[in-house]
Formats: sequence, C-alpha cells, structure tokens
Amino acid sequence: MAASPSVVPVTAVMPVLSSSGDFSNLREIKKQLLLIAGLTRERGLLHSSKWSAELAFSLPALPLSELQPPPPITESGEKKKDDETVDSLGPLEKGQVKNEALRELRVELSKKHQARELDGFGLYLYGVVLRKLDLVKEAIDVFVEATHVLPLHWGAWLELCNLITDKEMLKFLSLPDTWMKEFFLAHIYTELQLIEEALQKYQNLIDVGFSKSSYIVSQIAVAYHNIRDIDKALSIFNELRKQDPYRIENMDTFSNLLYVRSMKSELSYLAHNLCEIDKYRVETCCVIGNYYSLRSQHEKAALYFQRALKLNPRYLGAWTLMGHEYMEMKNTSAAIQAYRHAIEVNKRDYRAWYGLGQTYEILKMPFYCLYYYRRAHQLRPNDSRMLVALGECYEKLNQLVEAKKCYWRAYAVGDVEKMALVKLAKLHEQLTESEQAAQCYIKYIQDIYSCGEIVEHLEESTAFRYLAQYYFKCKLWDEASTCAQKCCAFNDTREEGKALLRQILQLRNQGETPSTEMPAPFFLPASLSANNTPTRRVSPLNLSSVTP
Repeated sequence: MAASPSVVPVTAVMPVLSSSGDFSNLREIKKQLLLIAGLTRERGLLHSSKWSAELAFSLPALPLSELQPPPPITESGEKKKDDETVDSLGPLEKGQVKNEALRELRVELSKKHQARELDGFGLYLYGVVLRKLDLVKEAIDVFVEATHVLPLHWGAWLELCNLITDKEMLKFLSLPDTWMKEFFLAHIYTELQLIEEALQKYQNLIDVGFSKSSYIVSQIAVAYHNIRDIDKALSIFNELRKQDPYRIENMDTFSNLLYVRSMKSELSYLAHNLCEIDKYRVETCCVIGNYYSLRSQHEKAALYFQRALKLNPRYLGAWTLMGHEYMEMKNTSAAIQAYRHAIEVNKRDYRAWYGLGQTYEILKMPFYCLYYYRRAHQLRPNDSRMLVALGECYEKLNQLVEAKKCYWRAYAVGDVEKMALVKLAKLHEQLTESEQAAQCYIKYIQDIYSCGEIVEHLEESTAFRYLAQYYFKCKLWDEASTCAQKCCAFNDTREEGKALLRQILQLRNQGETPSTEMPAPFFLPASLSANNTPTRRVSPLNLSSVTP
C-alpha cells in the first residue's frame, strides 16, 4: 500500500465557482468537477468522487492540454480483506456497536473548528462525527458551513439531505449560491416526495447541458418509482440500461419495480448481470435478495440483505427489505429491529414506518400500529395504502368515524389496491347506512369495470350480492335481476343469485309492480347492465353526499 498523499489545502487549488443557476460556462464546470473528483478520491470519498466524475463525463470533452494528469492508482488490499472477512456479528448486532472514539474526535475537531483550521473536508468529517453522536442540529450547521467552504463536494450535500426531514427545515437553510445547489434541491425534493418539483429541477438541468447524465436519468426513474408510476419508471430504467449497461447505482430500485410486477425472468437476468459486473456491491446483493424473495426463498433473501449490510451498515434499502423478509418468516422481533435500524439511517423512510405498523398489527397491538401508520401517512399523505391501513386500525379501535374518513380519503387520492370503497361500504353496512353502502359498492363496481383492466377482484361478488339484495328490497326488479345474474358468475354467490332470480320472477308473475321512487345515483351504470366489456377509465363520481 502506497503512502497517503499529503493533504493540500483546498482553498489553494479550488477555482471560483459560478453563481447559482448559471450554467453558461460548462467547460469551467467540467474542470471543477474533474478537480473535485480527484480531491475526493485522494481522501477515500469514493462515492463523491464517482458522482463528480460521472457528471463530468456527461459534459462535452475537454482538450487533453486542459486536463490535469490523473493521480497514480495504487493496488488496495482493503476490498479483498473485506470480501474475505468472516464477520462474527450479524448486521442486527453490528448496528449496536458504538465507536468509542467519536467523543474524542468531537473535542479535537471542535477546537480546530473554533480556530478556523478546518477546510471543506475537515468540516465534512466534523459533521459526520456530530451526526453519529445524534447531535443533529449541530451537524446540520456544520454541513451547511462545509457546503459554503467547498460547494463541489457532493458528500456534504448528501449528508445534509439525510438530516432534512421536511420542506420547512429546508426553507431555513442558508445555502451557498452555487450551481451545485440545483442538484441538491432536485435530490432533496425527491427524498421529501415533492416529485413534481424534483422532476422540474431535473428537467432544468437537462435543458442547460446535462442531457447525457445517467445520474439525472436514474434520479428521474427513482422519482417515478416514488409516486408508483411503475410503467414510466420501468421504461426509463430499461432505457438507462441500454445507455449504460454497466451501471449499478439505483439498480436495486429497478429490481424493486421488477419484483412488484413479478417479472421473474427479467429480475433473474438483472441479478446475474450485476453479479458479473461486481458481486460485492450493496446494490447487487439487494437485487439478488429481491430475486430470492420473489421465488419465496426468504431465508436466502435475508442472507443477501445481510451481506449488503456487512458491506454498508447504513444502506437504507437493505434494512427495510430485510425487515420484509423477517416478516415473511414470521420473525417479528427481528423485523422490528431491522425496521428500527432503517429509521435510524433515515427517518423519512415511510416503508420502515409502515413495516413497523404491519408488525405490531400482527402482534395485535393496535395503538402501536396506529402510531407507526400515522408516521408513514405523514411521509406519504397521498398514498392510499397508508390510509387504508390507518382506516383498518381505527376500525379495530372502534373509532369508526375516523376509519370512514381514512377510507374515503384513500379513494379520493386514487386507491391503488381498489379496496377503500369496499371497506367503506362494509363500514356503512355495519352502521346500517344502507344507501351509503350501496352507493360505495356502485362506485367500486364502476371503477373496476371502467379502468380498462381485466383482472379478478375478490370483493366483486360481495358488491353484487349486496346490491342485488338492496335493489330487491327497494323493489327495483330490473336492477336486482342484473346484479343477481352477476352473482351467478361467482362460486361464492351463485346459489344466492339463482335464488334471488327465482324470487324476482315469482313476484313479477304475481303482478308486483317495481318502485319508481329510487333516486338516480343509485342505479347501476348503463354499461354494466348492457354487457361486461370494460370501457375506458372515467372520472370518479361525486361522493360528497356521503363524505364522512
């Protein structure tokens, strides 16, 4: 191992940065990126070095005469050592080990900070120490200072990003007026689920000259993943793979999308491909873990997530995914521990809060799961899954008014699993609110028949059975007959449907006249009465009359 190069004061070599949003001199920006890539590489800050180099690569090439010679590459035995190390501690126990030197480091760095002896990298190190000691406010102040002293160091911006929990905190930050701020804002907007703002920022960066940046393309794919636009995200990731087939960053997110769509062959190909590129990357381990999880080999999946955490104990995705696997294996205590580690790494990880809620739901501890579902909902206010989970929790606690609000809101924001209206209808049934229940079932049926998807919905028969009985009681023979005929298509309601059809026929033969006093909103959509052909998706009908 060659001796470490001497640390050159950054201020002596760092060029003057252009002002915020000023991307007019891309040649100078590329020089700055190449310079910081070398400086961060010398200090072992490999993620920041790679980020800067990759961004520089997306800009037009410079003449060789303007490029500084690259630093000598030395063979490192650290990677091989880590690969061959047999760690006696599992990742759950490893996360509990404390670095006893942190307090001494803090004292030493604090003195240097007060004496203004820390350069941009020194401030970054000081901020990391403060963050590890859970001194969040002090860490934020130091990271902000680091971005002022050395704006080109992406690692300082990322550390700052991990400590910002909401948009209000972001407003009060005094950030440097440099073009790097635009990349930071795009990233933090994505993390805070402000996807529209994030996509606009990335589009602006593409427009000013970063159109070839694979980093920006991957971040756009992640943004669409975050709002569950799965088709769009998959399309972008597939295009990115064609452009940069050796890219590993964010491929674990790509594998999550393949997992959700149960695309086994594609996930298998991705796992094998990444193994050939670098099997000791955390992303590769997570992709392989997802592959085994999709095959229901949960022990193997958990093993690969553990490997990922041995490589990087602060890798958020692996903690959350490992928690999911422990849940599948019914190991609730280990699942809780894994989810808690994920939250320690990033308090904005709604999946970990949601996972904790599910775990405590299994343990039949509704007050605990209510707390965790609320936290998940705060992070994802427009995610119907969080709202449905909250509604179920309120229902178990017999807080039915709150449950109705949650189910209605889940439907209003776009119900992913098409279950909110059914749950709301059943709640109205329980409260003997028959008209509201009928209206919810009608909207549920209309929604699944008008979305253009031919899929099986488990509660479809339940909805038709209730509506058939409801219309029968209201003496609306045509509508009752239509719903009863629909019931005959399902095994669990076939006999009831046939019995109701016989009753309707008998009453008609006896001369029983149908009612004409039923309000219009309660009739079945005409398309359902005519045939079963799904039509294009229509806008949700107004349910304001039954809003809880």
